[in-house]
Amino acid sequence: MHQLKKLYKLSEKSLKALRTGKNLLAFSGGVDSSALFFILKEHDITFDMISVNYQTRDESDKEENYAKELAKKYKKKIYIKKVTIPKNNFEYNARCIRYDFFDKTIKDIGYNNLITAHQLDDKLEWFLMQLTKGAGLVELLGFEEIEKRENYTLIRPLIEYSKDELIEFLQINKLNYFIDKSNFDLKYKRNYFRKSFSSPLIKNHKNGIINSFRYLKADKDKIFNQKEIKKIEDLYIIERSFDDILEIRIIDNILKHCGYLLSKTQRDEIIQKKDVVISDRFAIVLDKNSIYISPYIKTKMDKKFKEKCRIKKIPPKIRGYLYKKNIDLFTF
Repeated sequence: MHQLKKLYKLSEKSLKALRTGKNLLAFSGGVDSSALFFILKEHDITFDMISVNYQTRDESDKEENYAKELAKKYKKKIYIKKVTIPKNNFEYNARCIRYDFFDKTIKDIGYNNLITAHQLDDKLEWFLMQLTKGAGLVELLGFEEIEKRENYTLIRPLIEYSKDELIEFLQINKLNYFIDKSNFDLKYKRNYFRKSFSSPLIKNHKNGIINSFRYLKADKDKIFNQKEIKKIEDLYIIERSFDDILEIRIIDNILKHCGYLLSKTQRDEIIQKKDVVISDRFAIVLDKNSIYISPYIKTKMDKKFKEKCRIKKIPPKIRGYLYKKNIDLFTF
């Protein structure tokens, strides 16, 4: 297929990242990922595909077959996982399974970039949902065009295009896609926000919304560039400012880059206790001078190491990671 009509351009930032790494496209067969597949192809971006079949709808197997057909036709590698998830808290569990599968595949095969088809409607929908919960700048922005994660870079090339524009692109070019009917079920909060607020706002104020997100991103970058962040493997050390709002934003942003999004309850706990373990995964300690963030590891340590930590006043919750990774903070 050549010279697709109304082909949407990708930003130079996304194109540069996509042309310098091994790419994996998260594909569902819906509007967004189907449009992105052909847009990437027309921009001569090399990529493979990854997909999860949740087996929840009659169309699930058809969507899987469509993904396989595209992979075969255009000579792409494809990785597919079939799962069955209980209906209770489905969206959360589906996301965890999906990203665990993505992370493992990226690590095992050696991909540099994960490409997702999030678009402007998704970004505004997230913004509005967080706004009603009580959120700061990091949570409101939600996701950006390019984000560094622990083992890969997450790229969202369509972040400034609306769903209506992607549908128009597919229809003009007579390209196949599937509609997930659950996206119209208003029992899901995100669907309610989409139908009632985000879609009408984008339809009437798209350019202003894009510019507002750009300004907020610039403000966020200025805030986080004010503090030097030392990183040693997966240990982060930041000088304290003793501003609860600024410090929790920095912590939130670092964990987000590690693939973890704090809840409001967790943020409140960090501010209040200053010495916590989050989900048995991350140790976060705010002492007299520094903020420490590291993976949380329980392990036996020799007496000499523990005594050195005590003298140096290294927080106990951080010590297991230092010991396991043989990181020497005693010369700092």
